[in-house]
Amino acid sequence: MPKSKINITMDQDLVEYIKSYAEEQRTSVSEVFTQFILNLKRAKTNDPTEIILADPDFRDSLMETISRIRSGKVKWHKYKEVF
Repeated sequence: MPKSKINITMDQDLVEYIKSYAEEQRTSVSEVFTQFILNLKRAKTNDPTEIILADPDFRDSLMETISRIRSGKVKWHKYKEVF
């Protein structure tokens, strides 16, 4: 899907926060906004993904994985090592 640019105006403290958050999560500011908008869209259109995310076992597993990543307990592999 082709991408387009948008310009938004935000308070400087929010700009600094989102940049910091994106860096901590090893992602981009654009991806943070994309995920936020997709979550809004899924909630509005009742996307089946919402059902998966609502599953308690899946949510627990996802939260555990996120916790392990943040704590540094996950060993990262290069793409060629995995595939």
